[in-house]
Amino acid sequence: MRILLVDDSEDARDITEAMLVSAHFRDIVTAPSAWEAFKILDLGQTTSQAPGVDVILLDIVMPEIDGIEACARIRKDARYCDIPIIMVTSLEDMESLSNAFVAGATDYVTKPVNRTELIARVRAALKLKGELDRRQARERELVSFLSSWGQRRAKILVDDVTGLFVDEVAEAYLSTIGSPGGHDEVSVLALSVDRIDSYRSTHGEFAARCVLEQVAQAIRDVPATVGIVAAAYRNGPIVLIAPGLDSTAAAGLADQLRNTVAQLRIANSESIVADHFTASVAAVTGRLDGAIDRTPLLAQAIATVTSAGRSGGNRVVAVTDAPSIQPVAHDKKVQTVHC
Repeated sequence: MRILLVDDSEDARDITEAMLVSAHFRDIVTAPSAWEAFKILDLGQTTSQAPGVDVILLDIVMPEIDGIEACARIRKDARYCDIPIIMVTSLEDMESLSNAFVAGATDYVTKPVNRTELIARVRAALKLKGELDRRQARERELVSFLSSWGQRRAKILVDDVTGLFVDEVAEAYLSTIGSPGGHDEVSVLALSVDRIDSYRSTHGEFAARCVLEQVAQAIRDVPATVGIVAAAYRNGPIVLIAPGLDSTAAAGLADQLRNTVAQLRIANSESIVADHFTASVAAVTGRLDGAIDRTPLLAQAIATVTSAGRSGGNRVVAVTDAPSIQPVAHDKKVQTVHC
């Protein structure tokens, strides 16, 4: 990780650099002014080259161009719109911080700089940037996958009933998750509309399609973490691939999805737990090595939600399945209030 330290005080630069070095940050570049920082960052160049730094420490009070103006200029360069910028300010100049955040600052530390606070802020900024970089890479991979099919074949990637991606897209997306040699966490959620097959047999295919369309639209309206991809298996469950979502958050999202379907209040004479359509949701979470097959996670989610539906439905089943953890299932039967 490369850190750019900008301060007009040589002593302040030396002290801050020494603090960073003591925390094992080795690649540190310093600049005595905003102008020198602009040269290092190569501002104003129309290039798509990746930025040369990962975080910027920027003093607010500097001659000629202060830190607030420097921050605003850096943010105008598309390459640096997401780079963490930590402002360094004295306690007497705290009023300037509001202007710094308007200019695009990410965080701040106060002078005299406290080593523990500085290291904590820098590590938090680098963690945030790393997560953003991973998500953007996943989005690029998905866009690349979709575009490679060609415009004429794009229609086969979208399910004509639900308007969601088809299962092949979810499987392809799942295969891209995980950094080489890493242990990224991912959750796979499977939602099944309870008793939809019985309803189809009694009321016909068109009526069942109408129900699935309403359910899919409601799922699309549920706020979710950036990076989640939803897809529908034809005559099967709706699957959500959620990179970076831990087991607690996955269980919470699963319960939210279950409630969303119930709140539609779509009448269903075939239901055995309510007078309207309900849904069962399985959430399977695991930590994946970059090289292992992810298919078992998906298969386990689908098998679990199928079993939940056969047991009556209207429930959430959360499963943690990691290489170092014994699978633990939490089956939550939810009571339905009849209206």
